[in-house]
Amino acid sequence: MTDIELVVHTNDVLGEVPIWCPREQALYWMDGFKPALHRLDGATGAVRSWTPPEKLGSFALREQGGFVIAARKQFALFSTDDGGYQPIGNPEPDGPDNFLNDGRCDRQGRFWAGSLSRMIDAPTGRLHRLDADHSIHTMDQDIWVSNGVAFSADGRTMYFSDSHIKQIYCYELDRATGGLSNKRVFADASERVGIPDGATVDAEGMLWHAEFDFQMTRDSSYVVRRDPNGRIERAIEVPVSRPTSCMFGGENLDILYVTTASFRMTEAQRAAQPYAGGVLALDVGVKGLPEPRFAG
Repeated sequence: MTDIELVVHTNDVLGEVPIWCPREQALYWMDGFKPALHRLDGATGAVRSWTPPEKLGSFALREQGGFVIAARKQFALFSTDDGGYQPIGNPEPDGPDNFLNDGRCDRQGRFWAGSLSRMIDAPTGRLHRLDADHSIHTMDQDIWVSNGVAFSADGRTMYFSDSHIKQIYCYELDRATGGLSNKRVFADASERVGIPDGATVDAEGMLWHAEFDFQMTRDSSYVVRRDPNGRIERAIEVPVSRPTSCMFGGENLDILYVTTASFRMTEAQRAAQPYAGGVLALDVGVKGLPEPRFAG
């Protein structure tokens, strides 16, 4: 049995991208629909929220302070201190129906984010890399729904999910140049009810990912741990059908935080899942890795 706690309930429509900040001993996460950026103080439990000027697909902490964000149509820098917002660029000026989604920083401080079609009617999504000099590089394409960006401890492997077709891929990542090669299927999740969503890697080299039940077939779902061969090592049931992502935090990086969604839930479904839209904390008996910051 795994201890599961509701640590905070912000009634998020699409809670996403939990990021633990060791410097502040605080958890950041976002609601992609409101939009909102939240902060939970790990010591006091106090919560602060900000409203960014655009809806977010993902974000990361910056080495210089503030955040880099993948907004719906562009990369940008955002400061919660003064509300400053500095656009960097639109990686897909030729893709008017696409918007950016899940993203994370690699171990060298480059920010990666993918996209998807608004109607999910064609594999028009792409995968982009934002470097510290703010140059943007498109690294892959023909993607349905970009999700699950995560990196191995040594920075040599990148994990990436196409949620729509329930495939988790891995690439070899050149740590010096940011180049990708040898894309291959890490895990085929087509037999699972939920779709592979946001992910993280623990200190033992295992990949954790949330399973988002898009069809709302039940009142619970799973957070899954996979070994380096892609096999399921364990699947932990959580009391929400739409967990979205996970990240290790806490003073010793031994708490698995899980963000959740209440997206398009009926009143009856909300009543059956009172934790939906909140942040869960799980004691899973392993530790995570410090989250890298954007170097630009």
